[in-house]
Amino acid sequence: MAAAKIKKGDQVIVLSGKDKGRTGEVTKAMPKDGKVIVSGVNVHVRHVKPSQANPQGGLDRSEAPMHISKVAHVVDGKPTRVRFETGKDGKKVRVAVKTGKKIDG
Repeated sequence: MAAAKIKKGDQVIVLSGKDKGRTGEVTKAMPKDGKVIVSGVNVHVRHVKPSQANPQGGLDRSEAPMHISKVAHVVDGKPTRVRFETGKDGKKVRVAVKTGKKIDG
C-alpha cells in the first residue's frame, strides 16, 4: 500500500455501518491489512466462561478492526479526504482536501 492517510492518534468519523456518525481516536492502524481500530467504535461482546485467571467470567467487550474505507479523517468536526503535499523541508505532509489545513503540524 501507499503512504498511510490515517494513522494512530488521528480523530476519525465512521461513514457506514452500525456506528455511522460516531467519532473516535484511532488506537491501532494496520496498513497492510487496510484496517484500523477506533476507540469506542465497533465494539464486539464475547461471553467468557469463568476460569482461574478470570473467576467471575461474564461479558468481554473489545473493539474490533474495521476497514479503513469506512472511516474518514475529521477536521473542524467534518469528515474530509486527505492528500499529500511536499512541505518546506521536502517532507511529505498530510493536508485536508477541502480546507487545505495541514494535519501533520
